[in-house]
Amino acid sequence: MDMLWNGWGDPAKAAPLPETVTGLLRDLLGVTPRTAPALALEDVRPPAPTAGPAALTALAEAVGGDQHVRTDAESRIRHTRGKSTPDLLRIRAGDLADVPQAVVLPATHDEVLAVLRACAAHGLAVVPFGGGTSVVGGLAPQRSAFIALDLRRMNGLLDLDPVSRTAVLQPGLRAPEAEALLAGHGFTLGHFPQSFEWATIGGFAAARSSGQASAGYGRFDEMVLGLTLATPEGTVETGRAPRSAAGPDLRQLILGSEGAFGVITSVTVRIRPLPEVRVYEGWRFASFEEGATALRRLAQDGPRPTVLRLSDETETLIGLAQPDAIGDGLAKGGAGCLAIAGYEGTAEDTAHRRERAAAVLTDCGGTLAGTEPGERWAHGRYSAPYLRDALLDVGAFAETLETAAFWSRIPDLYTAVRTALTDTLTGAGTPPLVMCHISHVYENGASLYFTVVSAQGEDPVAHWTPAKHAANEAVLAAGGTISHHHGVGTDHRDWYVREAGPLGVSALRAVKRRLDPDGLLNPGVLLPTD
Repeated sequence: MDMLWNGWGDPAKAAPLPETVTGLLRDLLGVTPRTAPALALEDVRPPAPTAGPAALTALAEAVGGDQHVRTDAESRIRHTRGKSTPDLLRIRAGDLADVPQAVVLPATHDEVLAVLRACAAHGLAVVPFGGGTSVVGGLAPQRSAFIALDLRRMNGLLDLDPVSRTAVLQPGLRAPEAEALLAGHGFTLGHFPQSFEWATIGGFAAARSSGQASAGYGRFDEMVLGLTLATPEGTVETGRAPRSAAGPDLRQLILGSEGAFGVITSVTVRIRPLPEVRVYEGWRFASFEEGATALRRLAQDGPRPTVLRLSDETETLIGLAQPDAIGDGLAKGGAGCLAIAGYEGTAEDTAHRRERAAAVLTDCGGTLAGTEPGERWAHGRYSAPYLRDALLDVGAFAETLETAAFWSRIPDLYTAVRTALTDTLTGAGTPPLVMCHISHVYENGASLYFTVVSAQGEDPVAHWTPAKHAANEAVLAAGGTISHHHGVGTDHRDWYVREAGPLGVSALRAVKRRLDPDGLLNPGVLLPTD
């Protein structure tokens, strides 16, 4: 099944907002309903491909036949950009400026190499395409003539070593399929980001993804033990052992490279036994500061839950921590902040960690709210992107951004980003609702995940761009990183260059020139084009 061409996920799961929520948007933010009718897929007409017959023939030969090279309008539209709010607004308006010439579907590492050679011979850029879930412009290269390299045919479990607890997965394997294959052997990867239902293994590695259970299982880049990379200059193999002192770790160079250095064709990952039990519960704190202190205590001194997150007062009041309960906090006059703590593992270990963590949370001022808020969060943990689409449908603008910093900088970072977003959008005549939660915790710091909702304004993309830029500036000024888990893409690229510094960027450019001398791989993503 393909995702919605102009929205997120499974069309059967898309649902309109209840009238209570649309009324809330109207009263709080002045949101007015859309008047223009929505475009149907058949109404969107991409320009004809300019890639000539010789190029298409070469691509077909590379992947075993022209049935694996698609140039029809629907395939090309479905591979246009990603799923950020600006991406969706543009495609809903019929803007296909970033449509690929063709969609090419290789089945093996050697076929990927052959596609790269064919593209080099015919001057076509290459955008690796997994689940299409990028929200930072990672699928919009700065090149008009490019193909989308769809990796869906590379979707197998190549090897599983139960002794070492490792698995070798292909890049086009979607996360639910990966979990099902591993579960058949009694294992789990434990990687459950909000994009879980649609994102792929290769995409997780390429963007340094972080899942909602990262407190217990770790980030995806911590799970990766080995990678195979196909480049225009040949193959890079990494990961002979779990750890090595044999020079710099090339795995770290490939992780987060977003298709700019090569195409990831296999990933060796650490796996864990399937948990016996999963328990999620809610905790209430009087303030975001009080809750953050509690999360820091657990992250630094333990015991660390598998899932640990904290919504600020606004997010808790609106009910965004539980997407199926939007507005409940206002209706009930709720106050304070909601934290979710989840525990996975053996029954004995889970019970022990819950008891010890409860003592810490209580000592920090927390009040147990029972398992209902936790189980409700778990039930709706992948629902927020559908909610975003429903908000767009009624004329609201909704977008997210995230960052991370050391614990001592979290308060100032939180304030700086909220202020930048609020001041910019209010100045544009669309006062926003800015919500935030701590989404991932570490011994030394945490990630802040912001959600912004406002009226769309006359030109929603132009309306958002200054606010996004102001937030990016605030992130760097307050000592945060420009991205914690969404990646760089084109949206964050200019700020990433500043974060990495001139010499660091020069070193990365040198790597790209060696692996991709013609600049074919995702040009303009991660690094500016020369």
